[in-house]
Amino acid sequence: MSKVFGFSGKNDFFRGDSIYSGPREGNLFLSLGRRVDLYFPPSKRSRISAPVDIKDNADEFNEVFIESLPDECLFEILRRLPGDQERSSCACVSKRWLTLLSNISWDELHSDKVVSRVSGDLNTLKEGEEEKEETQTESNGHLSRILEGMKATDTRLAAISVGTSSRGGLGKLLVRGSNPARGVTDVGLRAVARGCPTLRVLSLWNVPSVGDEGLTEIAKGCPLLEKLDLRQCPSITDCSLAAFAEGCPNLTEVTLDSCRMIGNEGLQGLAKGSLRSVTIKDCPLIGDQGIVGLVSNATSGPTKLKLHGLHLTDLSLAVIGRYGKQVTGLVLENLSDVTERGFWVMGNGHGLQKLSTLSISSCQGVTDLGFDSIGKGCPSLKQLCVRRCSVLSDNGLVSLAKSAPSLERLQLEECHRVTQYGLFGLIVNSRESLRSLSIKSCLGIKDFDKGMELPLVIPPCESLRSLSITNCPGFGDSNLIILGKMCSRLQNLDLSGLSGITDSGLLPLLEGSMVGFVKVNVSGCNKVTDESVSTLCRTHGWCLEVLNIDSCHKIGDRSLVAISQNCQILSDLDVSYSAVSDLGIAELAHCDRINLQVLSVAGCHISDKSVPGLKNLGRSLLGLNLQRCNGISQSSVNHLIEQLWKCDILH
Repeated sequence: MSKVFGFSGKNDFFRGDSIYSGPREGNLFLSLGRRVDLYFPPSKRSRISAPVDIKDNADEFNEVFIESLPDECLFEILRRLPGDQERSSCACVSKRWLTLLSNISWDELHSDKVVSRVSGDLNTLKEGEEEKEETQTESNGHLSRILEGMKATDTRLAAISVGTSSRGGLGKLLVRGSNPARGVTDVGLRAVARGCPTLRVLSLWNVPSVGDEGLTEIAKGCPLLEKLDLRQCPSITDCSLAAFAEGCPNLTEVTLDSCRMIGNEGLQGLAKGSLRSVTIKDCPLIGDQGIVGLVSNATSGPTKLKLHGLHLTDLSLAVIGRYGKQVTGLVLENLSDVTERGFWVMGNGHGLQKLSTLSISSCQGVTDLGFDSIGKGCPSLKQLCVRRCSVLSDNGLVSLAKSAPSLERLQLEECHRVTQYGLFGLIVNSRESLRSLSIKSCLGIKDFDKGMELPLVIPPCESLRSLSITNCPGFGDSNLIILGKMCSRLQNLDLSGLSGITDSGLLPLLEGSMVGFVKVNVSGCNKVTDESVSTLCRTHGWCLEVLNIDSCHKIGDRSLVAISQNCQILSDLDVSYSAVSDLGIAELAHCDRINLQVLSVAGCHISDKSVPGLKNLGRSLLGLNLQRCNGISQSSVNHLIEQLWKCDILH
């Protein structure tokens, strides 16, 4: 045994030659792949000066061969390696060595030093200035690693655990999926827990083989953990959350998605910590008891709360409205058991005084009465998003606008009982604060009748800067004319998918603007012509940065001429599936003042004649879309790819 321990340097462990007696023996170990976190110094090929009789020395060779040592002895040898690079080199020898090294904890590697954990941070008591600086570097935890699909195995986690310690420590680990044959299990997480005490972010998605044992090791070995994201982990129970609540005092953000074994007890255990953001989705065992314990028993209470697809009743919303004094962001989605009373009580609980962002989706309990109480009970509400709430009507929308004086951003999607009267009532009653309005797929919003007389005096809304009305088939020119008279300070305009508007409605809106448009999107408005685009470029070309006229079949080369003459700062232009031809591309490329960064001409009738113009535009292009441009040959596309090497070309 003296010969075994009689080594003098690093290269006694790994000289660069094979450790296997035959070529097939190496295949018994799993490959670490191309990207592994192991380091080993280059070694020179040994020079043999005299023949060696392997047969005569076979018995002696086997006796002193280090692989013949039991795991306990080899563990003690590896634990006494002088540095992290030496450990990484030894981890490349075999899977056995890698496994042993990954099971050596941080404390065992530094057993000759005094290691203490104070306030969740690791500070090694200095025995010299050099030791202090080295430990501080390893504790920063700036490295990030992502394992996806077939690459997510315990072997790779062990390699990460051993290899990252020499490069600052591991701060963020994301596992997306798992190898079906030899995927991530508790063994891999145990290796991370023992070798990565600087871990701050852990995210596990779709890893069915991971259970409480591995996460408990993480909770004990990674006291600096701040963010925990668990999705589709069916084997994890409340025991894991209890371990994190006890061992990770810095844990502030938790996401639980489709974890069907986690219930109310685990959530109540986390409430004892200092959580700031909690997201819970599709966890059937979590009900009112868990939410009540989380909100009411927390030391300071979470500031952001997202609840999706849970079996909650009006009680949970009542507790949130009463005790959610620290909540600034609230998301409620697909809460089928919550009724009108729950939203009414939440608004009248007078506890959501700091709530500034609210999102409600697929909740049939949202009615006009509940909307009115939310507006009155949330005086700081600035952003509101309502999706797929079929009961909400014009009365609730106008009531909210009257009772929410701080409302700045509103988004409505698939709320079919809201009509054009609710839309204009909202704008009128929130004209002093509303800055952004988005209406999407609301079938109840229709155009006013042609014979209807419009009001002579229309109150202006000078605060509105961004307006988006998309995929509302009933919206037409009459509504657009009224908006043009009300909203004279728009900068961002999105009317995509409104096939009912024409130049008659769009021109008054463009000509009535007092500040200038920066972003305009009229994609899918197939009745809009070159007249509107020319007016836009002539009146707002000095500030226009983004223009999208995709699928506008009546817009052609005339618009490109107007763009080249007026829009000097335009950076993003989309003319896909329009009437643009080679002539328009040539006119656009002829102007030296145009500095486009993104250009899309997909589906346009252009040919190889446009290649010189596209090459000229390519001096500033970063992205070019040539998909479905059948008139351009493949050789011309290859020439553009060769010439415009800085530009990402889709073809």
